[in-house]
Amino acid sequence: MEGVCAWYAVYTVSRGEKKIKERLDSQGIENYLPLQTEYRMWSSRRKKVSVPLITGYIFVYISEADFISVLRTPGVVSFLKEKGRAIVIPAAQIERLRFAENNWEEPIEISYEEIPEGALVEVVRGKLSGLQGEMVKIQDKYRMVLRLDRLGCALLSVPISCVVKVKNS
Repeated sequence: MEGVCAWYAVYTVSRGEKKIKERLDSQGIENYLPLQTEYRMWSSRRKKVSVPLITGYIFVYISEADFISVLRTPGVVSFLKEKGRAIVIPAAQIERLRFAENNWEEPIEISYEEIPEGALVEVVRGKLSGLQGEMVKIQDKYRMVLRLDRLGCALLSVPISCVVKVKNS
């Protein structure tokens, strides 16, 4: 199965995601670091900064033959594993996360809680039109959930009027 590329989640040293992305880029290793903009206060000034959406992880698109190169990258700790094997992240989940990151202006919240299965919904109005996910209600707010296997869920606040239930779900 060597030679077949897939997405994997790589665990990084604390606050090292951006530097590791630069190192992977310089090695020619395809990677994805989802970022979002936040405002931070330092003394008396407010600054706009890009921060990782999923703290401590970066995604790499590699074959198993490239595992060693990735693991030798300074700041990489390990692959996200289950039963001793690196877990493949479905490409569709990476694409949904990219779509949400590029088209949603509100903050995206990552929840590591187990969220009960809900109805599959599709956004039908706005910049996220066409995006599918689960609709859940958390503390009087409707949120759309994009599941990321073994990494939690991305929660987006979406007005209930902008979604419809997907048929046959």
